[in-house]
Amino acid sequence: MQTLLAVLTVVGYLLTLTLLPVVLLTKKREPVATVAWMMAIVTMPYFGAFLFLVFGINRVGRRVQSRLAAIRSTSQSVPQLAGHHHLSESRLNETQRELWQLAERVTSTRATVGNSVQLLTDAQRTFDDIAAAIDSARSTIHLEYYIWQPDRLGTAFRDKLIAKARQGVEVKFLYDAIGSSKLTHRFLQPMRDAGIRVATFVPGQSLRERWSINLRSHRKIVIVDGEIAFTGGMNVGDEYLGQDLYFGRWRDTHLKLKGPSVLQLQEVFAIDWHYATGDDLPRVAFPAPLECGHVMAQVLADGPDNEDSLFHTLLFAAINRAERQVTLATSYFVPTPPLVSALETAALRGVRTRVMLSGPKTYWATRNAARSYYDSLLRAGVEIYEYQAGQFHPKTLTIDGCWSLVGTPNFDSRSLYLNFEVAVALYDLSLAEQLDHHFEQDEPHATRIQSLDWSQRPTLARLKESFCRMFSPVL
Repeated sequence: MQTLLAVLTVVGYLLTLTLLPVVLLTKKREPVATVAWMMAIVTMPYFGAFLFLVFGINRVGRRVQSRLAAIRSTSQSVPQLAGHHHLSESRLNETQRELWQLAERVTSTRATVGNSVQLLTDAQRTFDDIAAAIDSARSTIHLEYYIWQPDRLGTAFRDKLIAKARQGVEVKFLYDAIGSSKLTHRFLQPMRDAGIRVATFVPGQSLRERWSINLRSHRKIVIVDGEIAFTGGMNVGDEYLGQDLYFGRWRDTHLKLKGPSVLQLQEVFAIDWHYATGDDLPRVAFPAPLECGHVMAQVLADGPDNEDSLFHTLLFAAINRAERQVTLATSYFVPTPPLVSALETAALRGVRTRVMLSGPKTYWATRNAARSYYDSLLRAGVEIYEYQAGQFHPKTLTIDGCWSLVGTPNFDSRSLYLNFEVAVALYDLSLAEQLDHHFEQDEPHATRIQSLDWSQRPTLARLKESFCRMFSPVL
């Protein structure tokens, strides 16, 4: 027995010391994170290796990127979108122009004009609109979700999709393997029997990547006939309708899109679909774009397949660009040091900086990690609110009442570095005003954190916050 134990110990050290440090040192990580992982591997050979495989993978080389040009070549919309783009530049103010140029440079995604964009903050209205769009489908329905629950709402939508598939509509359904882990073969088989293409989003192709619970698709996308689309914070489940006893009322923000931006969102889905299945979307999925409104919009996708985080760069630049007001609403707030500095600097410059966060209904560890940042933010003059009337789940940012970002990413390291996310940048004064108005409507349902009261909180609370903050990169 002692000999076997010795052999296992030696083998464990050889494997971990030889293989995993090579992986760690070839990844772009913060030095502290690299040292922490190496210490875990050295002191706990097998367990440390297991933890790294599960939590430590934060980049993946997706084979789908090599197919991006092929996907675009199937659509006649791309050159037409370029024409719409150049017509809109003169309409932008200085703040909008700077943020548009930044977003385009880091993503190569052009903004489009001629869009109709509707903000949806009521869950029932959102799901009613999605249901109506599905009912009206003539050719294609494409869906991608992080969470799809097999409950009453999830089953009702499934049955609608089955009915449309039997009518000859091409339906594709892509779900995340972790977020939608409750979906069973029994739930999905009727969809397959009706001709719906069902695929699972997994983090990568190698065994090492598949072990990781990171690298999830946090996107929520519905596209019907390439003409109408939905994206934002709402997944599919009864809890979003306020039917969960613990969460209660669910406050969220979603978008309903029409116009050229729908094809940009379709392109995001097409890349993910190709990654999951190896198949491209048919040409019918990319109809000629129609102008349906006056909003200038830019669909932005980001994920760990990018060497640098687009959303981190964009959020940092947008907050630093603000001259009058920053309004941030997010369910999970575990920011990086640069983003904390950006918020603090904005407030110190005299910019009114407001942050609305989820209150007691959020996860214990995430809430305590978020609270560990309050001290320095409050000292700088940042206004912090915690929502009390249920679950708070929007992901929105407005700058100076003229630029907005609405989508799936939270203000945390997981969204910025580990998840595949999508958001829409909106260069429109009216929509920014509406988002600011929703924030103000939420204020009576929230508790504002006062600096003096916060500084007097118990020592035990401070210890919990500091403990949870250590895990902030993976919360």
